[in-house]
Amino acid sequence: MSYDNRAVVRRVLVITLLLNIFVMALKVAVGALTGSLSLLADALHSVTDSANNILGLITSSFSSPYPDREHPYGHQKFEAVGALGIAAFLGIACFEIIQGAIERIINGGQAVKITPAELWILLIVLGVNIFVAFYERRVGKRVNSPILIADATHTMSDVWVTITVIFGLIGVWLGYQWLDIVLSFPVALLVFWSGWSVLKENLPWLVDQMAIAPEVIHSLALSIPGVINCHDIASRGVIGRQVFIEMHLIVDASDVETAHSITEQVEKLLEKHFTPARIVIHVEPPSYLSNQITY
Repeated sequence: MSYDNRAVVRRVLVITLLLNIFVMALKVAVGALTGSLSLLADALHSVTDSANNILGLITSSFSSPYPDREHPYGHQKFEAVGALGIAAFLGIACFEIIQGAIERIINGGQAVKITPAELWILLIVLGVNIFVAFYERRVGKRVNSPILIADATHTMSDVWVTITVIFGLIGVWLGYQWLDIVLSFPVALLVFWSGWSVLKENLPWLVDQMAIAPEVIHSLALSIPGVINCHDIASRGVIGRQVFIEMHLIVDASDVETAHSITEQVEKLLEKHFTPARIVIHVEPPSYLSNQITY
């Protein structure tokens, strides 16, 4: 069983793209007016938000869960590849922020000037970012979309970045000019951590890491009457997104019809626990013996 969530994902990405462009324009405008390095770095971070939405729209169009002749296991890894693209954008943003801060320390730069009106604009930006992050995460978890969850993680890092920048600019407003440069470094660390989180969540899907402990599958299979044993169990994918399970099943059956009935019961039980799942079972007679649960 597969669930095609692409229409929902596209709608969310279009809405967040428009909001991110609005946020980016405000940050660039205020950053240019004030000369704040940390705010311009934050604006660069917002550029990656918009780029991520566009990347998500592109990869989502290719990530159909349904198989075809060229992709018999579906196309959902395209979405995980898109999430890795987000991690790459975050890495680039981190580098640019640190480079800009070091250049300001070495070469100096113009003094940062900030007004209360500009601080209020940044609070509006913060509110939009918070809405986008929670909206994407809520919908992403509901439809099991890695690209939405990854983008929500990215946007949440933008929230913390903006909070840090606002506090820094309040300090600048009070006369502490050095705060703008100093706070550029924790901003970069927050961006890097977001990229690492996205990478860590999506690599297991791309490298076919084990999705379910074979002992769990073994225990469930043995709970079905007529199952003597199961072995050579393998699984991959991500639970709740798409799981593939393979196993050899030894059944107490003297005819094909009975063996098929037992196998269907095992499949239904596994689908109940790990849906959506595609399951392949190789049936073996009672005389066959093997204690090798997995590879």
